[in-house]
Amino acid sequence: MKINKKNIGFVGGGLMAEALIKGIIAAGLYPAARIKVVDPGPQRRELLSREYGVATVAGAEEIWGECPVVILAVKPQVVEPVLRDVASQISARHLLISIAAGVGIARMADALAPTKARIIRVMPNTPAMVLAGASALSRGQYADEADLALAEKIFAAVGQSVVVDEAALDAVTGLSGSGPAYVFTFFEAMIDAGVKVGLPRPTAELLARQTILGSIKLAEESGRSPAELRDMVTSPGGTTIAGLHALERGAFRSLVMDAVEAATRRSVELGQAASGK
Repeated sequence: MKINKKNIGFVGGGLMAEALIKGIIAAGLYPAARIKVVDPGPQRRELLSREYGVATVAGAEEIWGECPVVILAVKPQVVEPVLRDVASQISARHLLISIAAGVGIARMADALAPTKARIIRVMPNTPAMVLAGASALSRGQYADEADLALAEKIFAAVGQSVVVDEAALDAVTGLSGSGPAYVFTFFEAMIDAGVKVGLPRPTAELLARQTILGSIKLAEESGRSPAELRDMVTSPGGTTIAGLHALERGAFRSLVMDAVEAATRRSVELGQAASGK
């Protein structure tokens, strides 16, 4: 479905921006000719131009002049300086979509004051790089429902998206933002466990990867809850219950909950530190 919003710009051309460009073009939301990317790195600009056919520039001035929709994909520590530098070029006609972790809507709005900036803040995760991301969106005071709908379409192009209150974004960071690292650690542990019980490492890796992939596919397509699916493979007195007992002895589920809680708490701390609280 094509979106009549003229051009879309990216300030920052890193991996997450690349994922969004790939998804946007594949979904037909914007053609490559209507996408412009600013990035200071010449190699990065050349790669994006070569791979996706988008226009790339070193300076941000023409992005704001030509693109009513701009995705801010820079490191959190440079968000406010970047916005202050271009504040005079931003008007109420611009929709700013930020994927910078930990930088709240109020801080971005302050950097752009007195303009009543239309801001959508998004917390995506790295599986967006293979169009399988999980993103949570929150809209600022001056963004309207049409702005939010557009942002949802953009992030649906790289996976699935949900709308949450901004206060929930720290929890989103702890769960889905940091979550891929937990999954990769579990994946790595499964491989090492296979080696420990006698499997060659390539065999253990193949089996562990396909087990994780297949389990997720089963969860998606069966319509059953995780508890029901676990019970399907857990026979009385069998091997699976013995393994599950070992996990419970090690407080596996409590550790996962602790990890999400710790990451959420750290997200709050980083946000407060950056805002001077």
